[in-house]
Amino acid sequence: MLLPRQTAPELKVETLSQSAFDLSTATPERLTLICFYRGLHCPICANYLKELERLTPAFQEKGVETIAISSDTLDRAQQMADKIGAAKLRFGYGLPLAKAREWGLYISTSRGMTSIGVEEPALFSEPGVFLIKPDRTIYYLSVQSMPFVRPNFSEMLQALDFIIKHDYPARGEYVGAV
Repeated sequence: MLLPRQTAPELKVETLSQSAFDLSTATPERLTLICFYRGLHCPICANYLKELERLTPAFQEKGVETIAISSDTLDRAQQMADKIGAAKLRFGYGLPLAKAREWGLYISTSRGMTSIGVEEPALFSEPGVFLIKPDRTIYYLSVQSMPFVRPNFSEMLQALDFIIKHDYPARGEYVGAV
């Protein structure tokens, strides 16, 4: 189980418009926001990523770099980026499911055609949102087993003001006896 203040697992994926994203060489001022999404087949992901696209400049102003990652192919990732009108949000693709599992993401099996008429892949990961510090330690994590009820990016931006002002530490790190 991943915990705050632990070193995040390795993460390297190809991106749509830039060179490969490699967490080990990422140099954000404060944090890297990694949004793992289910894939092109998920209409909830599209709406969620539209919001992250809209707020990416606000995250950047606070020293937070953003990236959305799925196990989709290049073609499907490009279709998702086009669907949400991505201009600022980086898109990573081709996440190996074994790597998704290292990150604590749940894996689901296909149910066929979705409500928007897009075939689900045979296997895909469920959503997760992580904030990773420049030293590659986990600051925040939220992993879902369903596509519903995800962390709110506007609230996260507000929380960042408090975090920055008070140098608030990552919480949930305790592993001792209870």
